Amino acid sequence: MATTDNGDDVAVILEEQREEITAAKTRARDHDLAFNLQMQEALAASRAAHTSSPESPSARDLDAATVNFTGGDGEDGDEFDITSLILQDIARVDQERQDREFGEQEMKRLKVELDRRIHDQKFAKEIMNIPDGDWSKDGDNIHKPYTVEAASSASSFASIGDESFRVYCKGLVNEEMIGDTRAMVGGIGVAICDSADNLIWEVNKVLEAGETKTSLIAEMEALVLGLDEALTFDLGRVTFFIDDFKIFNFVTGRVVPRLSTVATLLNQVTLLRAKFTYCEPSLLARNDVKFVFKLARDAMVSQIKWPEETSKGRTFKETCGICYEGITVDKMFSVDGCFHRFCFSCMKQHVEVKLLEGKTASCPKDQCQSEVKMECCAKFLDPKLVDVMIQRKKEGLISVSDKVYCAYPKCSELMVKAEVLEYTKQFFVGADRSGARKCMKCQLFFCMNCKVPWHYDITCEDFSRSKGYKKAGDGMLKSLAHSKRWRQCVKCNNMVELIWGCYHITCRCGYEFCYTCGAEWKLKKPTCACPIWDERNIIRRRQRY
Repeated sequence: MATTDNGDDVAVILEEQREEITAAKTRARDHDLAFNLQMQEALAASRAAHTSSPESPSARDLDAATVNFTGGDGEDGDEFDITSLILQDIARVDQERQDREFGEQEMKRLKVELDRRIHDQKFAKEIMNIPDGDWSKDGDNIHKPYTVEAASSASSFASIGDESFRVYCKGLVNEEMIGDTRAMVGGIGVAICDSADNLIWEVNKVLEAGETKTSLIAEMEALVLGLDEALTFDLGRVTFFIDDFKIFNFVTGRVVPRLSTVATLLNQVTLLRAKFTYCEPSLLARNDVKFVFKLARDAMVSQIKWPEETSKGRTFKETCGICYEGITVDKMFSVDGCFHRFCFSCMKQHVEVKLLEGKTASCPKDQCQSEVKMECCAKFLDPKLVDVMIQRKKEGLISVSDKVYCAYPKCSELMVKAEVLEYTKQFFVGADRSGARKCMKCQLFFCMNCKVPWHYDITCEDFSRSKGYKKAGDGMLKSLAHSKRWRQCVKCNNMVELIWGCYHITCRCGYEFCYTCGAEWKLKKPTCACPIWDERNIIRRRQRY
């Protein structure tokens, strides 16, 4: 309550000063107006007495002095208006006071919400540990309502001080394009989470990154800000996470920093740590601090974008790091992982070229190896192409021997053999013996052995001799393979067609066999007596050049 009373006293004093200065300014204007009227009457009488004579210099000077004299507001002349400046200062101080009071009230509200959340979590754990017999007997009488008066004092909350929290910090400094020039910009991101990693508070800050600022200094300033924010919430036990091994060595005392700036910041971190009941560092990977990485990057982006008025209203633009053109913010693509930003047009060309080369696209920034995820490229690529590339990537992660496709042409979902078997066991008894599988997408059954829709009470041998098999897709494929003299890999069942070259075939699964008889090749040598090559296949290849 003392803080509130002081705030009210300051407001009253500021209002009294404003009224006094405004009244004094009004009186000054009245005096100036009376003085001007008297001067004008004196000039009029003087001119009337000397109508035949030219206007004297003294009269012109006096008239000019009267005209140039202002009443104190500075709008009709060049005289500096001190009263308006004082009133502006009073208004600024009053606004700062209101903002400070609002910030204090908001922080108190957040502390109450946090303390209430911790209280409810602890009470929920207590309820879960109550035996069923006791709960059925006394469960209706168990209650522990949360009250601010019982849980908190004027400046601290009991639950907050006892609970453990996590503080994530990240500082970034990089050279970016601002308009047509390159400049160093920096940003800091801080997030505070509870013990279950639920986000409680996040903040980012623009870092004035001059020539002397480095990523090392930015990381240290992020730590200082993170611990300072944690103290604002009166947290007693915190673990702060670092993704830079050098910073971790500094904080743990294993390495002494050489730069005086870093040493000064490290001293601030040490002083802040002493104010906690428990405050220890922890090292983790870059991917685990992704959300604070984004906060720091957003602070940097706020410095490199600029407003521009268009026919549709005000918009913001950035400079693309590839084409150096000013592009609207909504047409900029942020690479997931590093958050480097480029325009849609440049990213489209970059990704398409990598796809044509059969490679995975990475961030175009020099020496940045962050992968460009295909799921995020739908903003500038054809969605059908994105789906195809996602499917291709999924296929590449599964070995050929573990792949299985749904037998229904309208589905053709790619699945892993072991996964689809475990999934089918929930619906089909003896699935591992029968070969029946249930598609995890379309939910229809198909035969794992025949690669056709499930034939139920007919065995695979009987079905292969039936008319239904000939109408099925796999039966048609085998008929076509027989007429075209294709060969099937015995390991992965992949169909192979020899167009040119020798009869030594290496399947995509790595299995080597003879194209003529299907016998296996071992240690780069055939296990059969078939000829290795036919001259017609070699000559036909040469004629194509």
